[in-house]
Amino acid sequence: MRSPGRHVITGSIATDHLMTFPGSFTEQFVDGQLHKVSLSFLVDELTIRRGGIAANVAFGMARLGLHPVLVGSVGADFESYRQWLETHHVDTRHIRVSETLHTARFLCTTDDDNNQIASFYAGAMAEARHIDLRTVLQSVTDVELVFIGPDDPDAMLRHTRTCRDSSIPFAADPSQQIARMDGTDLSLLIRGARYLFTNEYERGLLIRKTGIAADEILESVGAWVTTLGPAGVTVTAAGRPPIRVPAAAVRWKADPTGVGDAFRAGFLAGTSGGLGNERSAQMGCVMAALVLETTGTQEYDFHPAEFIARISDSYGPAAAADVAKVMNLTPLVTVPDALARLDPGAARV
Repeated sequence: MRSPGRHVITGSIATDHLMTFPGSFTEQFVDGQLHKVSLSFLVDELTIRRGGIAANVAFGMARLGLHPVLVGSVGADFESYRQWLETHHVDTRHIRVSETLHTARFLCTTDDDNNQIASFYAGAMAEARHIDLRTVLQSVTDVELVFIGPDDPDAMLRHTRTCRDSSIPFAADPSQQIARMDGTDLSLLIRGARYLFTNEYERGLLIRKTGIAADEILESVGAWVTTLGPAGVTVTAAGRPPIRVPAAAVRWKADPTGVGDAFRAGFLAGTSGGLGNERSAQMGCVMAALVLETTGTQEYDFHPAEFIARISDSYGPAAAADVAKVMNLTPLVTVPDALARLDPGAARV
């Protein structure tokens, strides 16, 4: 089994403040007065959940037995969130704490018709540009890869430059910052990435904003991983046929928030364990299913035996055996063991 190196996960760290309004927003609007709306809504419920793409990815990788190093900028209000992450084996020593700003927050109110009114407060995330990734890399031994997730755009570009200058492999995940960054900066961000992550819509937007054809982008990265929602994922690399992996079986649907982050965690954990792109994408899809079945991005239960059994259910026993063999799961179990724990008769032959 290959011994995995450390992953440095950079990007957003935030809390989600989710509220519900028992009614319809549209019923509160007055015809002819929409140019000067002044409304407040009394909500029935407030839920505060941990989030942020980098934090979600790091959390998922830690659940899979790795020891990711989380790098981002937060406020002094981060302490309880830090304790949660450290309890789940995420290294938070290199997180920058702002002296004046709060941790980034997503505030969203949803009505009975599933309409939403939302705001995102960047807060301390705007100070991520002051993080010196070079210092972090010097203090972390055996860095295998740096994940550069959506963050302050200047920070993303600075982190990318540091990886190139230090000859450290990196994964680029521009995500929602594609809409904000110009084509030149986006080109600099993705060039030379070992992995480029987008969803299907972001893929088209990235091509349009950079003005670079998909084939040319493929020539500049190791592999382009495109998530397709219920249709699964494709992994493409220059000169190779695309790999298509269907979505994993889902038992029920609770909340899609954080599904893409969980996929990235599973995919990167798989490649770190020496699995190829197909097996790694299958791991990512099962992680995504766990989050889809749970309300909250970090509230899902993870049990190694069940995880391997679900790999088998969706992709067959050979895939499950490969994952069980190479991943640093605790405890590491074989496929028959995994099935036996879920169904005592399943492993009997």
